[in-house]
Amino acid sequence: MKAPEQYDPSKASAKSSVPTPTAAPRGNTVKSPAIPAGTPTITQTRKRTARADKKPFQWAFLLPRYWGIWLLFVMFLPMIYLPLRWQFWLGRQLGIFIYKAAGSRRRDTLINLKLAFPEKPEAERELMAKQVFVNQGIGVFETLCAWFRPNVFTRTISISGLQHLINAQNDNRPVILLGAHYTMLDLGGLFCAQFFPLDCMYRTQNNPLLDWFIYNGRTNIFGKQISSRDMRSLVSSIKAGHVIWYSPDQDYGLKQGVMAPFFGVPAATITASRRMAKLGSKDHPPAVIALHTYRQTPDNLPRGKRPHYHLTITPELDNYPSNNEVADATRVNEVLEGLIRIDPTQWMWFHRRFKHGPNGRTDIYK
Repeated sequence: MKAPEQYDPSKASAKSSVPTPTAAPRGNTVKSPAIPAGTPTITQTRKRTARADKKPFQWAFLLPRYWGIWLLFVMFLPMIYLPLRWQFWLGRQLGIFIYKAAGSRRRDTLINLKLAFPEKPEAERELMAKQVFVNQGIGVFETLCAWFRPNVFTRTISISGLQHLINAQNDNRPVILLGAHYTMLDLGGLFCAQFFPLDCMYRTQNNPLLDWFIYNGRTNIFGKQISSRDMRSLVSSIKAGHVIWYSPDQDYGLKQGVMAPFFGVPAATITASRRMAKLGSKDHPPAVIALHTYRQTPDNLPRGKRPHYHLTITPELDNYPSNNEVADATRVNEVLEGLIRIDPTQWMWFHRRFKHGPNGRTDIYK
C-alpha cells in the first residue's frame, strides 16, 4: 500500500526560529560540552523517586458501558509486540481513518491551523492536519509500548540541554519542566525517566476505566502523579526538590489564567506555572525549564533503520516569575511555540486551544 503523503516541516513556508533537530548519535546518552566529563547524572546523585501505588481494579469496570474500551484494548495490545516499523504503519492507517471519521475533530484542527498559520495555503494546512492525525495514530502505539513494552525503545534516544536540568538539581533546586501535549506524550515521559526521575501533574479522566488504564500505565514512568487539585502533594514534591512535568498549553478558561498570544492569536493561558515557581524556598527557588520531544519516523530514515527520538531541554527562564502575569504567560507561550514550530504536526492541534476569549467562550468552532 502506498504510504500517505506527509507534511515536511523543512519545506514549510514559515521558517521557525528554532532549528529542526538533525539525526543525533544513537544511544541513551549524549555528551554535552556544558557538562564536564565524569559529572554524575541525576539518577546517580539523587535517589530515584519511589513509584506510586497503582489504582485498584473495580468490578464495575466489567459493566457493559465499559465494553467498548475493553474491546479496543484487547484489539491493540497484542499489536505492540510487532516490529516498530509495522506499528508505525498501523499507526498511520489508524490516523488516516480517524482523520476521515472524526469530522468535528478534523474541523477543529483545520480551524486551529488556519488561525495559527494564516500565511500558509489551504492545501498545505490540510496536509498538516492529516499528518497531525497520522502522528497521533502512531502515538497510540508509542503510548501502549511506553506502558507495557518500554525496552523496545533502547538505542533510539538522544538528548540536548540536559545540563540545564542537572545544574539546577545539583544546586538542590526543584525543576518545573514545561512540557506540551505532543502526540508522543507518554513516550516522552518514559524517555525523560531514563535520564532523570520526575513527577507529573495530571487531570483525572471523566471515564473511570480510561483513567484507571492511564494512571496505572504511568506508574511505570513517573515517580508520583500529582492531581491538579492536590496542592499538598505538589508542595511536597517541590520542597523535596523533584522534577515536575507540567503542560500549560491547553485552554482551561480564565478562572486561573489570562489572555496571552499563542501563534499570534489571543488565547486563554493558565498561569499555574508561575504560581508553582513561587512555592520553593528563597535559597532554592524552582527552575522553570521547557521540554520538547521530537520523533523522526521511519518514513524519513533509510530502509531498515529504527525510528529516532530527540529530547530538547531549554535554558532556565530567567527572572521568572515577574510581577506581571500576562508577561509571564506570554513568555511561556513564546517558548512553547518556538518548540512546537520544529514540527507543528507533532502537537495535538485537535484540541480547542482558542475556545475562550476575554469575555468567555468564543464561537469560532461552531
